[in-house]
Amino acid sequence: MSAVCVRWLLSHAARTASSIGPPLWSPASRPTTLSRRFCVFAGSWSRPFSTEVSDAEKTPPAKKKKNTPAHASISSVGRKIPHREIQVISEAGENLGTMHRADVIKIMDQKSLKLVLLSENREPPVYQLMSGKQIHEEQLRQREKSKTKAPPPQMKELTFSVGIASHDLSTKLKQVESWLEKKHHVRMTVRGGHAEPAVSLDVALEQMVEQMDVMVAFVSKPKVIKDGRAAMCILRPPSAKELSQKGKSKTEEKKPPSTTSEAFSSTTEESTKL
Repeated sequence: MSAVCVRWLLSHAARTASSIGPPLWSPASRPTTLSRRFCVFAGSWSRPFSTEVSDAEKTPPAKKKKNTPAHASISSVGRKIPHREIQVISEAGENLGTMHRADVIKIMDQKSLKLVLLSENREPPVYQLMSGKQIHEEQLRQREKSKTKAPPPQMKELTFSVGIASHDLSTKLKQVESWLEKKHHVRMTVRGGHAEPAVSLDVALEQMVEQMDVMVAFVSKPKVIKDGRAAMCILRPPSAKELSQKGKSKTEEKKPPSTTSEAFSSTTEESTKL
């Protein structure tokens, strides 16, 4: 009875399958499907493990060499001298000429000296042999020099018309004097007015500067700009030398006139009486 049931189930399953159609996955389609899947799988894994090198990786961009005249601070380059042939200056300042770096290292070992780069842009580059004490003293000297170096002066600007009222001009000139006392430079520009008669703007600007109560010096003297429509000058504080010269000239002006002629006349009168 069981065998009959099994045969009936198998025959029923076969009839059902034949009525539905061919199976979705047949032996004939198996190789094609597997080959496609394998290609996709192989393609996805071939990229990370590829040994091909792109053109960009073959030739990396060359680094630009910095064009520096000398090191910002004095320091030893050690024994790894980057140049094959170098010009050497001794610790006493004597030019030893062009030497091979191996010979320079021998001198460094014999005299217990260090090598300092002076100028990399020359051909061959210039190095100097220095002791540790010399390097330390030079570093201290550079630090003091950087501390005493004055910052560049600030530039202040002032623009007004040639027909400015005297009170307003006096106020602006006071502002210029305060800037000069703070060691600033001042660019003064005077514009010509449309209703004003034709005047030499550079001469007018120079006359305005002469009205100031303090001594000034010129970075750029008054000159006409903008096709004659304006004039400009740049003022700066006077130097110590200029101030001393100004003081000497004032002292000479205050001296009384020479009494040589009076003395000569008095001598002549006494001789006449005798």
